Amino acid sequence: MTSDRAAAGAAARIPKTGGVPASGVYVPLITPFDGAGEVAIDALEALAHELLDAGVTGLVALGTTAEVASLSAAEKDAVVTVLARVCRERGAPLVVGAGSNDTAASRDALAALGKVPEVAAALTLVPYFTRPSEAGVVAHFTELAANSPVPLVIYHIPYRTGQELGADTLRRLGALPGVVGVKYATGGIGAATVELFAELPPGFAVFAGDDAFFSPLLAMGAHGGILASAHLATGRFVELADAWRAGDVARARDLGNRLGALSAAAFAEPNPVVTKGVLHAQGRIPTASVRLPLLPAAPASVDQTLRLLAGPGLTAAS
Repeated sequence: MTSDRAAAGAAARIPKTGGVPASGVYVPLITPFDGAGEVAIDALEALAHELLDAGVTGLVALGTTAEVASLSAAEKDAVVTVLARVCRERGAPLVVGAGSNDTAASRDALAALGKVPEVAAALTLVPYFTRPSEAGVVAHFTELAANSPVPLVIYHIPYRTGQELGADTLRRLGALPGVVGVKYATGGIGAATVELFAELPPGFAVFAGDDAFFSPLLAMGAHGGILASAHLATGRFVELADAWRAGDVARARDLGNRLGALSAAAFAEPNPVVTKGVLHAQGRIPTASVRLPLLPAAPASVDQTLRLLAGPGLTAAS
């Protein structure tokens, strides 16, 4: 397949609004485990339906939040299968995490997604540990985008990858055929963020990836967010995106501040341990178990998050 044909095929597989992926809230799903430590597929399916019922735009499978590094190949296949079925039934886009710091292996992982027609896009991490030059990062994604059967959303998270990318490099990536967006998780808002939003490539969407900065990035023009903490108070995160889109600044500021505090509490320990503790306390997953090297959240962290969920402005949210 030529790069033009690959890009054309990819562009047809992701919902678009004004030439960019559908805006809104996407939730990178946790992987629930049962009492025997196995993947609780029924709980995962129920959770996916709950999130879509609350108004999220789409779901993300096999992200960091899913503890993907600790899942076997069979478990990964089972997770994608159930979430693909849910998204097919509900008419929602499914994004799947795929790729590593090896370009050839990433190309193979992306090729496998072509066998799952429900996959709208791949969330593909900037190469980690190897720490290539920015030119090397561009070459990596040029190769992947030219061969992927699905469009790419680049996952830029420097504190995990050790690789900072400037606004100019992100724009070069965004101009590649088959690259449709970025999950932007740089740990804050700085000069590079301002520079990026000042001149976004056509058809290139920015999705907030640091949950606590979701509201400020929406104010700057982000298309939405890929947010682990949106497992909690899901409807309020959707409401926040809608408020900024509608220009209801007063409502957006108030709700954004409350959700920012909630996100900070949910990330008080390594993701997703607090979120899993809260979901278990709410009776939505069978256990709060995580796999080593992660450890379960301290009760105080879970209790603090539950207190915020029960507080003014978030009460009764899904």
